[in-house]
Amino acid sequence: METNVYRTREGLRHAFRDVLNFYYPDCLDTRVGGYVAQLDERAGYVYDSRSKHLVATARAINNFSLGTLADGPEWCRHAAEHGLRFLSTAHWDPEHEGYDWLLDERAPVDRTRFCYGHAFALLAGARVHQAGIPGGRAELDRAFSVLEKRFFEPERGLYADRASPDWAELSPYRGANANMHTLEALLAAGEATGEERFFERAIEVAERFTRELATETDGLLWEHYTESWKHDLSYNEDEPDHQFRPPGYQPGHHAEWAKLLILLAEHREEDWLTERAMELFDSAMELGWDGNHGGLYYTVEASGEPIVDEKYGWAHTEAIGASALLARYDSSYLEWYDRLWEYSAEHLINPRYGNWYERLTREGELPEPDHGPAVEPGYHPITNCWLAMGVLEDDPTALDADG
Repeated sequence: METNVYRTREGLRHAFRDVLNFYYPDCLDTRVGGYVAQLDERAGYVYDSRSKHLVATARAINNFSLGTLADGPEWCRHAAEHGLRFLSTAHWDPEHEGYDWLLDERAPVDRTRFCYGHAFALLAGARVHQAGIPGGRAELDRAFSVLEKRFFEPERGLYADRASPDWAELSPYRGANANMHTLEALLAAGEATGEERFFERAIEVAERFTRELATETDGLLWEHYTESWKHDLSYNEDEPDHQFRPPGYQPGHHAEWAKLLILLAEHREEDWLTERAMELFDSAMELGWDGNHGGLYYTVEASGEPIVDEKYGWAHTEAIGASALLARYDSSYLEWYDRLWEYSAEHLINPRYGNWYERLTREGELPEPDHGPAVEPGYHPITNCWLAMGVLEDDPTALDADG
């Protein structure tokens, strides 16, 4: 395939800004604060103006902070500040010192303490601080303090999953997803502050999860564990299409872990980081790519047999980001970079607005949209376009196979 437009900074910047423009200004809630993140992915209308989900709030802050860092529209800074004020007040529970999971406008609906949500609060604080916006460092420090005090298990080197609102009860479930996104946030915190403690914790999590635990599953990454971090291979086996915690292996998460290991390798010299990143990305493509219809399956057996054969937008953006970073080490990854963009441009990107669809059928058709409160307001495509733009900033020929 000839060099495509997404190998250029201009093409990536266009895709990056399309997603920002899809959400702004409709996402700003000027009445109660925060964001209205629940926009219909096809037509762009608001389908829920009241729900304020912690992850959606934090992800939107991340997006507008990256817009500021990338010299995007001038309104990005204001939009990031707007979200940070809401995160630090409405989502924060000063009595129990934790972030509330779901609000109805400003009233708590679900106060469960999720590590996953606190990780995104840390990411939001880190990105705001990195963008030079006041208040970001304070939020970064607060979120990290809760993660370390309430979720980190020193004897395991990993993070627990969730707790009751008063922190009295810790769930026995342990999971990959919370640790993966905490690792992401730790990397962002280290890059924003230059402090080694964040990278030290990040490599501890990365090594424990992607090397030690993975030896029990032939190098693949299982998602679900018991309280003692034993593989729970039967978890949700009776719910193969569970939206957030399905059984099986997730190719998209293998690509996402690969991306994070490559980012960590920029700050650590351990050779295993790049080697393991390549292994994980290669496994994601080998097991997850649909040779008949294109695109990555959502979940698969260890053999590559699909369990849920739908194609999720986030998985493709994460693989795009990973392949862009890996191409700096081996230009053959550009083949996957091009193939992923080709599939995404044809099937996953809304031709009307430029936002990304949440999911497709195996054949690439759009199912009925999920109009729930737990949305991802463009966080995956924005973050990975930004990473790919950064690759080109470091080396303008990095995405050129002949460069």
